[in-house]
Amino acid sequence: MPRSTLASLEHEKDAFGAGSAARKLALLARVARKRMRTPDDLARLHEVLCFMRAYADDARVLARVERLLLQFARRPELRRHRDVLTDSGIAGTAIRYRFYWATAYWLALRWPAKLQIERSESGIAEALADALPLLVSRAESVSLGESELPAFAALDRLRARGESDALCLTRLIDAMPGDTYTREAFHDRIEPTYELGPGQGTPSRTLAKHAPAPSAFQATPLARGRPDLRREIGRPYRSQRKLPPREGMRLIELARGAMVTRARDLDAFSYGNAEDVLMIDDGGGLGFAFIGVVPERRALIIATWGYLILRNGVPIGYGDVLATGRSAAVAFNIFETFRGAEAGRNFARLLAALRNALGIESFRLHPYQLGRDNDEAIASGAWWFYFKLGFRPHRADALGLARRETARMAADPAFRSSAATLRRLAAAHLFFDFDRNHRHGLAPVARVSFAVSGALAARTRGSRSDALHASVREAQRITGLRSLRDFSADEREAWRRWSPLVTYAIKGASRWSPADKRALIDTIRAKGGASELDYIRRFAAHPRLALALFEK
Repeated sequence: MPRSTLASLEHEKDAFGAGSAARKLALLARVARKRMRTPDDLARLHEVLCFMRAYADDARVLARVERLLLQFARRPELRRHRDVLTDSGIAGTAIRYRFYWATAYWLALRWPAKLQIERSESGIAEALADALPLLVSRAESVSLGESELPAFAALDRLRARGESDALCLTRLIDAMPGDTYTREAFHDRIEPTYELGPGQGTPSRTLAKHAPAPSAFQATPLARGRPDLRREIGRPYRSQRKLPPREGMRLIELARGAMVTRARDLDAFSYGNAEDVLMIDDGGGLGFAFIGVVPERRALIIATWGYLILRNGVPIGYGDVLATGRSAAVAFNIFETFRGAEAGRNFARLLAALRNALGIESFRLHPYQLGRDNDEAIASGAWWFYFKLGFRPHRADALGLARRETARMAADPAFRSSAATLRRLAAAHLFFDFDRNHRHGLAPVARVSFAVSGALAARTRGSRSDALHASVREAQRITGLRSLRDFSADEREAWRRWSPLVTYAIKGASRWSPADKRALIDTIRAKGGASELDYIRRFAAHPRLALALFEK
């Protein structure tokens, strides 16, 4: 196919209005009959089709695009260029990545015949040789030592008939005593690289879609302008619904697949809670799927959600939300295929969803999101993207530097901040407060943790576990809680984790009113509940909790 046709399709993909659907259909018909000459051309075609699936003019365009994507793995030129396209996330190609524990175990269970350990990876044999004796019975560990088998030969000896090396290793680690933190630390210390081969249903960017998500056709030009952030945050979305667990799990798997196919990982997806998935319909085919975390993996004070941004059910971006009270740190990422379309609008509508669904009023951006130790954010000018939307640093040095750079831009429209300057700017958080009269900074969670650690160390006379048990009893005395008998297992664990805070970090809790103490008990109990949504609302509504916990 002449490259001019591919270039025309790339040019036409994000044009909408009179005649656009007909032009796209004509170009798609030519694409269907021709073959791409190079792997690069094939990848370009794939990205155009993925974009057009998310932003389709009408039913005819969508049907043609989806048919081409469904057939993509069977294209002769894909089979020819399959090795070159490894790690592209295109259906029919392999993915090699150093998956973390939860993702590796999920892949091994879900596609046991397709996941293999990359045996040529440097250092893996030595790490595996050290790990295997700790994962088997005493009788087996003795035989492994005496036989002096190479690590992978030993692993092959341990494998059941028809079991892949990846499935064998992850099953051995899953059988270890301890919890997910133990298994995660053990597995990730080995640092195996895996190869996920192509197969029926394996994750791919080509076919990724959640069909029940909100959908709409794109009949008007894309909203590329810079939104009024305060106005957009104040504008509610169309609707929200809590998903049943089965649909929630499908969305979690879609989110995990979106990470696998882009060489990324996100704990909120890896440990997603199928009983805590909320779908936001923002209208116009835009949706946000908020995914809560299973109780075992929840942070102590912060409430965590991962989210997928969906356009007509196609994942176009992702991130996570770390909330304390009515304030939250937000990570926002648009996948490369969809950048340059409606990033500003999508970000504004995300914040609106957070305010209306979770009660968040103040938003902050971590320096990594802005460019600290993140070359991609530096190259994209992420700091200025957020600054121009209205985010501001609180640190005086960063604010002064921003003002000087802004003045230079006003004097010379062609001026651009250097990478070095962007890195200096990205050293500080950025903030946006929906209510200008209530400015929120950073909740000093780390300082609270250090204070608790010091208090426990000072009071430890025997074992540390004795000091922790004592704090559980003391927290009950302080709050007047007589018994944990009617608490669920997750609620009891939340109480155990919070007890050192109640005992050593919350000043004056013993003098609180009975109502405030009862509200504290209910907040802690909600931390182990079905959803952290109840926890964050109770935390925000408590009259004294945040003030007492974070007071200097």
